[in-house]
Amino acid sequence: MARSRTVPMISVIIPHLNQPQMLARCLASLASGRRPPDEILVVDNGSAELPQAICQAHPAVTLLYEPVPGPGPARNRGVAAARGDVLAFIDADCIADPGWLALAETALADPGAAILGGDVRIALADPGRLTMLEAYESIYAYRMDLYIAQQGFTGTGNLVMRRAVFEDVGPFGGLDVAEDRDWGQRATARGHAIRYVAGMRVYHPARDDFSGLYAKWDRHSAHDYQAACARRGGKARFLAKTLAMGLSPLAELPRVATCDRISGLRSRALAFAALARIRAYRARVMFWLLAGGDPAQLSGRWNRPRPAE
Repeated sequence: MARSRTVPMISVIIPHLNQPQMLARCLASLASGRRPPDEILVVDNGSAELPQAICQAHPAVTLLYEPVPGPGPARNRGVAAARGDVLAFIDADCIADPGWLALAETALADPGAAILGGDVRIALADPGRLTMLEAYESIYAYRMDLYIAQQGFTGTGNLVMRRAVFEDVGPFGGLDVAEDRDWGQRATARGHAIRYVAGMRVYHPARDDFSGLYAKWDRHSAHDYQAACARRGGKARFLAKTLAMGLSPLAELPRVATCDRISGLRSRALAFAALARIRAYRARVMFWLLAGGDPAQLSGRWNRPRPAE
């Protein structure tokens, strides 16, 4: 039967690097969704072993390879091979909610919807007893609703768009930028609104330890400092933000106490303790940059260095 013109072809693009078990879980969640993808493009970015067996277990999956390090280049490679009218992006370590693509398709029935960002929740190991990082990240990580409303971007781990928008905005950036923020803000600068769809949900595991969060904030601090240096008065504003960082956890107490993403005094106390630790670390890194530290030492690495040319 010929595909109806009112039903878009959806291509799901997944960058992958050394996460075979999580990739298998992600693909299984997509296969069991109410609206399965029409095709899935897994783009390996230099894994120690290609996930061929995992991909071959799913008929809709095509395995590609992108030698340039970075999730942005990997996504661009997937887009170049995709055949869909709609491009959906999810990360290999995420689990798609059963209604993820069904809700995206419904939202795109509105011709005015061009870019969709959904909700990202923490995949809890034991919902009855959160770890410190699960409690913290449940409140502070992946707040796509706030990113869209306040900063004009949404995360690429839960992003759906019409192909025409991607072609207008251009490709994702490489490791020298925060590629999701960079792409989203380029899109909004060109007049493409990002619509938040709360029910379009994926689940992301919390980090196992603080090192992953420290690495994340190293990258963001480096990018923010470089952007500040390029603007008149930017370094002064960066200094003011640095000075405020150490005391900022106190201002977050009401949010920690009332957030509906966690419950119980224990979980809230753990979240606040993690917040204080992370904000103190961020302040130290920002002072280091202001004192002459090289931001290139901190800016993004996609788990491996770029190979020698």
